[in-house]
Amino acid sequence: MLVPSHRPHVMFGLVGLAISGGLLGMVLYGGNIRRSSLPLPNFGQLQDFSLMDHGGHPISRTSLAGSVWIADFIFTRCAGQCPMMSAQMATLQQELKGLRGVRFVSFTVDPSYDTPERLAAYAAHYGANPERWRFVTGEPSAIITLVQRGFRLAVGSDGTPQEPITHSVRLVLVDQRGSIRGYYDATDARAMAQLKDDARHLAQQH
Repeated sequence: MLVPSHRPHVMFGLVGLAISGGLLGMVLYGGNIRRSSLPLPNFGQLQDFSLMDHGGHPISRTSLAGSVWIADFIFTRCAGQCPMMSAQMATLQQELKGLRGVRFVSFTVDPSYDTPERLAAYAAHYGANPERWRFVTGEPSAIITLVQRGFRLAVGSDGTPQEPITHSVRLVLVDQRGSIRGYYDATDARAMAQLKDDARHLAQQH
């Protein structure tokens, strides 16, 4: 099921998680749930994907293997939540710069418009280090499938003039094996602090 979007008119869902012994629970950081002393959950491995980054280079789950990475979902002509989300990613890039094993991946949810050239200009605006932070586009169907079935997040085209594409404002933490380890609300300062701690924890495990 889909992890809920921040926007109220997008269908809300619950992500089921089996925790030792089959206990089910929802672990959505920024939802007043903190796991500072508990093992990180595992929401399962992403399917592989084949897309292109803002430098024209191929990118896939396989090519990211061995790195902890943080994903978000934006589009360059968004005037609503995307600038805030990209600013959060820029802050995380700076605060985690000492951890070489942590990368950042921003997937456009407007791939028909967001060419590698437009994404490159957007990346430069936010000071993205191309060795650590990549902006990704590809075939629209491949992007939508990855967001909905892979990351289990909502995305739709029933938005407003300010934000014509609705999408989740959650950042997603992925481990070295390509498994999702957490969802974090980009509008919640505590969730962003928890994401930073969790990324450090995963990076130091290997």
